[in-house]
Parts: sequence; C-alpha cells; structure tokens
Amino acid sequence: MNAILKSALQPVVRTQLDFKLDEIPRYWFGGDPFMTRMFDALSLTFPDGERYFIQSVRLFRDQIQDPELQQRVADFIRQEAQHGIAHDKMNQLMREQGMPVDQFIERLNKIFNYDLKHRSPQFNIAITAAAEHLTALMAETFYGQKQTLKDAHPFVRALLAWHAIEEMEHRDVAFDVMKNVAKTPEFTRRATLVSTTILMFSFTVYRANVMLKHDGFSLLQRLQMNIKSLPWFFGPKGTLTRMGKQYRDWFKKDFHPSQHPVIAQYDVWINTLNETGDPIQAGEAFWQAAKDYT
Repeated sequence: MNAILKSALQPVVRTQLDFKLDEIPRYWFGGDPFMTRMFDALSLTFPDGERYFIQSVRLFRDQIQDPELQQRVADFIRQEAQHGIAHDKMNQLMREQGMPVDQFIERLNKIFNYDLKHRSPQFNIAITAAAEHLTALMAETFYGQKQTLKDAHPFVRALLAWHAIEEMEHRDVAFDVMKNVAKTPEFTRRATLVSTTILMFSFTVYRANVMLKHDGFSLLQRLQMNIKSLPWFFGPKGTLTRMGKQYRDWFKKDFHPSQHPVIAQYDVWINTLNETGDPIQAGEAFWQAAKDYT
C-alpha cells in the first residue's frame, strides 16, 4: 500500500461520531491496569490541551494572508474542538471510576494559562506545533504495526484511530503558522519540542501512577508495574522509541511535516467510514490493515 503525502490531504471535520465509550471495561487495555492508566493519563490531557492549541493558533489568525492557510486553520480549530468533546467523555468515565481528573486538569490549565499570559505568542505556537509533531508521530507508531494495540478494546482503539487520522490531516497547520506567520526563531522551535516531550511523558507517567493509587494498588505493586511495563513505551525496542528517527527530523533546519509520509492505511479508514458511517468499523478496518511484525 503506497504512502500518501500530507500535501495531498486536507483536514475534514467529522462530527457526532459515537464510540460507545460507556460500554468499555475499567481496564480496557487487555485487563492490564498499568497499560490502561498510561493511555488514560495521555488521553485526559487532550481536551484542555487542544483548547490551548486552538488559542495559540488564534493568536495569529488575523495575520494570516494566505486563503488556503486560513481555511486549514479554520478546519484545524474545528477538528481539535471535536477531539476535545470525544476525550471529555473519556474523562467523565475516569471521574466515575474515582480518578482525580479535575485536579489533573486544574494543574494543566495553570500551565497553559501561564504560558498564554506570560510567554510570547511565538512561544505558544511553537509549543502547539511541537505537540502536533509528537501526536502525529504517536499516531503512526501506535497504528503502524497491528501488534501494538492488539490488546486494546476495539471501541477505544477506534477512538484513537479517528484521532490519529485527523492528526495526520492537520499535522502541519500549526507548523505553517509558526514558520510563515509567527516567524518563530529556530532556537525556540527546537527547544520547545524538547520541553514539550519531557513534560508530556513525565506527567503521563506521574498521572498514571496517581490513578493506580486511586485504584487501590500499593506503592510496591505500582513500582513492579512500572518496572515491567514502562519498557513497552520507552525501552530500547519500545513503542515510542520507534519514532526516534522521525522525531529527530524536527531539529533539521529545512524540516517540514510533509516530509513524513502519512500512515499507509489512511485510505482504509476513510473508505470504511464513507461506506458504513460507523467510526468503530472504520477503526477496526484501519487497525486490521496495519502491518504485522516480520
């Protein structure tokens, strides 16, 4: 299956997609509490994180002269808003399980509000572009091989597949605003990817462990879980480690997100959704079309 370049794609706003999240079990990743809470911890940051992305892009909206970029920004904002709505439903499920979701979000918003108030617009759009780079790479990493998410519940896997598709569609929007409108300095562009990466993954591990504590697991049990499962993400052959080469491309002076091909089975998801109108079937077809380990 030939890879599709991002330049051939346009953001498409899809609304009212039902992923039946109220039907998923507590530990939806193969019954594994640690793996579930790691993905939950990542997911819970999306609604408010994406609202921050929207605010960061809007700081430059009046300065954009190119009609095509104006339209892409409008679609980016609408896509991100839909992502926030879907992941808000995941957050509500975690609240009902007794997780301290609101405490996490309050702390997260303090960081975002501080940056918007005290940091330059150039810094904020750089943070957004860096986060979009990370999420686009994670989309490729999680769905590039079937084995990666084989234990995930199909409904959550479908939610993440839809999110992955739209990250591919708009992954260069904030980047183009940053480079062509904000004129963000190269040092800021590079430094914000490093800081965003450290904060994103350190907070994810921290939140996952706090949630496991609320699940009733002891300190020793949580330590054992971390030792056993963190290499799945960050080990020498870890899932996130696999995206290292493309991650480092960011630091090249002439880098642009369109230099990376879109995930090969992109068209499978699009065609299945068009045929069935069902994002769960589309997500399953998308996952099934991923390559197997060789």
